[in-house]
Amino acid sequence: MNVLEVTALHKVYAGKVTTKALTDIHLSIESGEFVGIMGPSGSGKTTLLNMVSTIDQPSSGEIKINGSNPYLLNKKELAHFRRRQLGFVFQDFNLLDTLTVAENIVLPLTLDNRKLSEMESLLEKVAGQLNIKDILKKRTFEISGGQRQRTAIARAIITSPAMILADEPTGALDSNSSRIVMESLEDINRKEGTTLMLVTHDPLAASYCNRIIFIKDGKLAAEIHRGDNRQAFFQKIIDTLSFWGGNSHELSSIRV
Repeated sequence: MNVLEVTALHKVYAGKVTTKALTDIHLSIESGEFVGIMGPSGSGKTTLLNMVSTIDQPSSGEIKINGSNPYLLNKKELAHFRRRQLGFVFQDFNLLDTLTVAENIVLPLTLDNRKLSEMESLLEKVAGQLNIKDILKKRTFEISGGQRQRTAIARAIITSPAMILADEPTGALDSNSSRIVMESLEDINRKEGTTLMLVTHDPLAASYCNRIIFIKDGKLAAEIHRGDNRQAFFQKIIDTLSFWGGNSHELSSIRV
């Protein structure tokens, strides 16, 4: 069963100069897959994420999430669809400083008017999964960047969405925190079967995916699969990025 089905997707931005951001993208993500999207800056990977996350509308082509096309919904239905079907993890965490960690995590459930007892048991479960039970009463400014990102992941998965969309989730983190965050995402994917789509330019973060799709100049350029060995996959990512012209500053020289 495909959670995401993208067919003949085109995105053109009109202006003095018409910009083709995406050209004829065909892509499907199966239930339980962990897929990375990579490519040089300006390649169209964020545009693709914005289309899938229903933030930006395709010029032509179709996107289906769990069998339905979100672009056929009205505003109210779309807000509901987005809240139920999609979980979001951003580079800058998008947490509310005025709330505690626990309040940030249960926010999507309060918007859905869930029962308090249900909210408490779901909070307990996701906080345990992400190893943040001891910081639930703290404010977001009292915790580290890595803990903030794990809080954001907990908030994304608490509604059991069809798919988690992660945009450069390790972009603001040091290498140790990045590793913990990526291990958390890998863990959720493995144990819960959560479908994940990750946009990143970091080969280390990408090496946690099962499959990586490379975009260049708005077109699908290549696809590689992980297999059993993450170290070998990491090297394959570096090689593919060099081949497809990733800028040198986008290629980290770390070995896993």
